[in-house]
Amino acid sequence: MPEQNKPFVVTDRRKFTMDGELRPDADPSPEKEERVVTSAEPAPATPPQAASPATPEEPELPPALTAEQTDQAKRAYEMTADRLDTAIRSANPGMDHPPAMSFDQLVQSVYMTSIMQLGGTTQEGQQPQVDILGARQSIDMLSVLEEKTKGNLSIEETRLLESALFELRMAFLEVTQALARSAASKAAPGGPGRPGPVGGPSIVR
Repeated sequence: MPEQNKPFVVTDRRKFTMDGELRPDADPSPEKEERVVTSAEPAPATPPQAASPATPEEPELPPALTAEQTDQAKRAYEMTADRLDTAIRSANPGMDHPPAMSFDQLVQSVYMTSIMQLGGTTQEGQQPQVDILGARQSIDMLSVLEEKTKGNLSIEETRLLESALFELRMAFLEVTQALARSAASKAAPGGPGRPGPVGGPSIVR
């Protein structure tokens, strides 16, 4: 049988007319909006950064002082020291004025401190009490003084400082060797609990 020709029907699906009014035959159901779902791709994970080694913090320096500030502090200190000397002499008639501090007195003061720390002022018959760490710091203090004043001292001051350092270093070696011998004698067979040599030094710290 011959095919029957089917009519071609065009359906106008617009809801509004050319004037913008709602068409009477328009489908009242709302249009379905096509939703485009985009798959969210996970963001690439950033590799953890290696922790940088902690750098030691440098000590903060105090703010720089002006020349006026240092001069004012120096004058105030000298005036206060003079008033103190006057008060001491008034309370002690006939007392001499204390000598002004000098480089020689500075070296001798540190020298005597180190000798005391090495037990050099111990009375006869008593066991020397040795502050070995304090003595080392005092000797190192004179070493720093020698380095920082190199080329700025007189011949007498240089000889004084060199002699003080030589004597202190030799005394330090002698005391440390005596301490080592005392420790070795106690650690020998039958030595634990055994008293050391009479008059041998003992460490305070």
